[in-house]
Amino acid sequence: MPNALFYVMPDEANSPTEATQQVHRLACELAQNAYVNQQLVYIHTQDREQAYAVDELLWQFEPNSFVPHNLKGEGPLTGAPVEIGFDTLGPNKNRHLLINLADQVPSFAVNFGQIIDFVANDAGHKTIARDRYRQYKSLGVTLSTQDLAKQPLNFV
Repeated sequence: MPNALFYVMPDEANSPTEATQQVHRLACELAQNAYVNQQLVYIHTQDREQAYAVDELLWQFEPNSFVPHNLKGEGPLTGAPVEIGFDTLGPNKNRHLLINLADQVPSFAVNFGQIIDFVANDAGHKTIARDRYRQYKSLGVTLSTQDLAKQPLNFV
């Protein structure tokens, strides 16, 4: 069974838009770290608009460290190490890590060994994240959380 880790975002955002941007930035950091560790990543987004936003953020993310990525259906036939998509079918090939940015748990989530999800710091996002937590639990996924205000990430 897969493992899902929910990152609880710190209370630094002043609006739902800032909370979303904070989650997207962390998703890119996690994708970059997974790529450095030779893991194949699928970033699942809510819709085309969010997929394009994450794609653009990865292009601008770290000037000194390019993360090879593409939107699902674009790029090389073998796929880039990081693939971004929003459909119900999931990635074009097996991948190690699912980073879920969608409001719902995708049906293909159980095909991954590791899942990363997020709890943004505004009330609306928290309610949606609690629902995803319950969805993962009903699928038999092993769940854990990490409060980034108490235990920040360190990729060094």
